[in-house]
Parts: sequence; C-alpha cells; structure tokens
Amino acid sequence: MTELQGHSTKCLLFATNNLHKIQEVQHILIGRLQVLSLLDMGIQTDIPETGLTLHENAIQKATFIHANYGLDCFAEDTGLEVPFLDGAPGVYTARYAGVDANANENMTKLLKELGQTTMREAQFRTIIALWLNGKLNTFEGIVSGRIAYKQEGNGGFGYDPVFIPIGYDHSFAQLPEQVKHNISHRARAVSKLVEFLTASG
Repeated sequence: MTELQGHSTKCLLFATNNLHKIQEVQHILIGRLQVLSLLDMGIQTDIPETGLTLHENAIQKATFIHANYGLDCFAEDTGLEVPFLDGAPGVYTARYAGVDANANENMTKLLKELGQTTMREAQFRTIIALWLNGKLNTFEGIVSGRIAYKQEGNGGFGYDPVFIPIGYDHSFAQLPEQVKHNISHRARAVSKLVEFLTASG
C-alpha cells in the first residue's frame, strides 16, 4: 500500500485493465482502500500471460508491472476447475473455447463437455500476487459449488451464469451483487490481501 504520484490517498495499483475485475475489486474494497487500474496510471501495454498455472500467471503479471514501471502492485489470475474434466478449464478459463472466445462461447463449450453428467462439482480459484516494498506475496481464494445444466441469470460476468456456489440454489449471475461480493473466490483472496496490508501497516 502506497501513495502513488498524483494521488493523496492510500492506493494500490491493480495490474489489469479488465473492467469487470476492476469494478468487482473496487466494490469489495469500497471504504477500505482505493484501487487504481493500469489505465488510471496511463499504462496501456499488453501484459504477458504465458504461465502454466494460476500462480505463475498472477506472479508474471504483477512482476511485469513492478519490473518495468517500478510500482508496487497486485495482479490476479482466476480459474474455474471442474474435477470431471480433469481440472479444466483451469488456467485456460478465459480462452476455453479459443483465444478470442467470449463468455457465452466458453460456457457453451463447458456445458457441452459436461453433457448430462451429474458429476458437476466445481470450484473457482483466485490467486493474487502482490509486490510491496520489494517483496512478493501470494494469496488464494476458493469458492466451491457446481455447474448448472444451463445458463441462468444476467448478472456478473464470465462463467457466473453456470456456477452455483455451495449453500445456494441460484447461480452467481442470479444472486444479488452484494452476496457474490461477500462469498466469491475473488472476495476471499482480496480479504487475505487486505489482512496482509493491514498487518504490514
């Protein structure tokens, strides 16, 4: 946590320009910490994402910004993991149906791969990598659930319309936004990040 040039309040740079992720993290952290995007800092370069695991990707993205711009920052990588599909889509979650695939195409492929099997257990897992004061730390957040048989709901983003978290009968896309922000994988990883920042002063 630091004061970035041009900003008088305590801020933390989120090494992404993914609008959905930025808005979700900002909502989770509202009133606790100001989160800035790469665009806020005038950084528009493409960040490499060639890791074979979520940990590798998160670390690669945070390290790229830290090394090239000298800024403390955090990055994250999130994957949907389905045991019936040997952990897929996993690290390929955002491009499951192809490099340029959209969310609907990814969900369509997932539902096709699962077919009518009742073995629909799944989990979302988020890894956050933080560069702060010259040190790298990582944090993990997981939410378990199951994959629905069809898309339901218009909220959220990504695979939210097909993921039903444990303890609920509706998909992330159907649940109130605040409920998702309280129980999601990203919220749990961000909570650990905040605990670390608080302890670090």
